[in-house]
Amino acid sequence: MAQHQPVLLANVNRPDSEKIATYLRYGGYDALRKALKMPPETIIAEVKASGLRGRGGAGFPTGVKWDFMPKDAPVKYLAVNTDEGEPGTFKDRLIVERDPHSILEGVIISAYAIGAHRAFVYIRGEFFLGVKRWIKAISDAYQHGFLGRDILGSGFDLDVSVHRGAGAYICGEETAMLESLEGKRGVPRAKPPYPAQKGMWNKPTLVQNVETLANIPHIILRGAKWHSDIGTEKSKGLKIFCVSGHVNRPGNYELPLGTRLKEIIYEHAGGVRMGRGIKAIIPGGASTPIISAEMVSTPMAFETLQAAGTALGTGAVIVMDETTDMVEVVRRITRFFVHESCGNCLPCRVGGKRMLEHLEKLAAGTGSKQDIEDLEYLAGGIRGRTFCPMGTGMVEPVLSALRLFRDEFVKRV
Repeated sequence: MAQHQPVLLANVNRPDSEKIATYLRYGGYDALRKALKMPPETIIAEVKASGLRGRGGAGFPTGVKWDFMPKDAPVKYLAVNTDEGEPGTFKDRLIVERDPHSILEGVIISAYAIGAHRAFVYIRGEFFLGVKRWIKAISDAYQHGFLGRDILGSGFDLDVSVHRGAGAYICGEETAMLESLEGKRGVPRAKPPYPAQKGMWNKPTLVQNVETLANIPHIILRGAKWHSDIGTEKSKGLKIFCVSGHVNRPGNYELPLGTRLKEIIYEHAGGVRMGRGIKAIIPGGASTPIISAEMVSTPMAFETLQAAGTALGTGAVIVMDETTDMVEVVRRITRFFVHESCGNCLPCRVGGKRMLEHLEKLAAGTGSKQDIEDLEYLAGGIRGRTFCPMGTGMVEPVLSALRLFRDEFVKRV
C-alpha cells in the first residue's frame, strides 16, 4: 500500500483536535501570520499557481474565482458552504467536527485576499456537533486575536458568524444558500449574475466549500509548487475521498488526485466485503453517473472521470457488490432527489415524481416495458433543462443505470 502523509486530515485523530490549543501546538495560524505580511494580490496569484480547484463538486479553479471578485467594491462578503448534503459525502463534516480551526484559518486568509471584512458560515441543520464546534472555534479565534479588529496588528478586520440551515439539500447550491442566509426560502437564483458580482444583499460574495478552504493555509505555508506537484496535470493536490457501501473499511481517505479507484477500494478501504466482486460504483456522490466494475482502474481526477462519462463530484465513492439490486438503487436515489426538490421548475418538480412512479412500479414487479421507455424519455427530457444542476444530478444515476444494467429493469417487467 502506498503511504501518504496526511495533510488536510493530519489533526483529526489527535486528542482534543478541535481545540485551539491543539491547533496552535501543531503550527496552527502560522499561515495566517505569513499571509497578513503578503499583499492580497500575491496570495491570489499563489492560489492560482497552485492549481487548486473547488472541492464542493464543481471543480472550478479557486484562484480564478477569487480574481472575479471586484477590487473596488466597498463591501464584499465571504460565505462558507458547510451544507454537506450529497448522499455518500461526509468529508466536510469530519473536518468541521475535528479540526475547525484549519477551515477558519483558510477563511481569514481568503477574506484578507479578496478584501472582505464579513464572513458567514452556513452549516447543514443536522450537524449539531458541527454547529457547536464552529461557534467555539470562532469564539476562541476572537479571544486569541485572529478575528475582530486589527487582526495580529495587521490593520485587517474580519467578523465571522454561524448560521444553521434547516436540512434542505438544495441549499448546498451556492445561490440557494445565499437566499437562505438572507432569511428567504432556499431557491436557486438565475445565473448570471454570479455571486462574485451580486451575492448576499446584491454585494460581491465569494462562496467556498469547507475542504477547499482547508487547503489554503497549506498552500500559503508550503507554496504553490508544493500543491501543484501533487496530482495530475489538470487536477492538482490532495483530495479527501469518502468511501462507503460494500467495503470492509468505509471512511475518509486523503490521497493525491489521480489515485486509481482500485487502490482506493482495495488498498485503503479494505476491499469488498465477504470477498465479493464489484458490480457498480458511484464515483463522486449520488448525483454522478454510475460506472461499471470494468472502470475500477480509472484515476480519480476531474479530467479522467469526465472522459469516462462520469464526474469526480465531491469524491464520494459508493461501492456496490454483485448482490446489489440496481433497480432499487436507482429508486432510492430518485426518491431522495424528488423529496429534496425545491419545486422551482417544472421538469424537476413534476418530472421527478413521474420518474419515481415508474421506478416504484418496476421495483414492485408491476411495471411494463412502457414504464422503462417512459422512464428513459422523462430522464432525457429533464437533463440539462432545469433551473439549477439538481435536475441533471437527479437523472444521471437513472440514465447510467439504464445504459449499464438495462437487463435488470427488463427482468422486473
